[in-house]
Amino acid sequence: MSERSEGTFTVRAELGLHARPAGIFVAKAGSFHADIEVARAEGDIEWVDGRSILSLLSLAAAAGTRLRIRAEGDDAVAAVEALGHLLEEANEAPAPTAATGSQTSGGGPRS
Repeated sequence: MSERSEGTFTVRAELGLHARPAGIFVAKAGSFHADIEVARAEGDIEWVDGRSILSLLSLAAAAGTRLRIRAEGDDAVAAVEALGHLLEEANEAPAPTAATGSQTSGGGPRS
């Protein structure tokens, strides 16, 4: 029997659902068998594919945006819970900067 689940969640990441968190969302969505769709909770509801990074980015979900996630399939309830948790995580690793970015080893100039 196929499950159905839906929930509404708030994007908590300070920079919203930009490329990095959208990529994490898509990777997590791909771990479930259920069909997953996402839409803005307010206004005209246009559902997008939860496994497509471009579709998720088209939602332009800034911090504080409320999104609806719906899923249908054998693991729909688990999918909605896990993906909703991702959206509501406030802590996001900062992007590397010149001061914290990776450095090559080997120390001196190359010849």
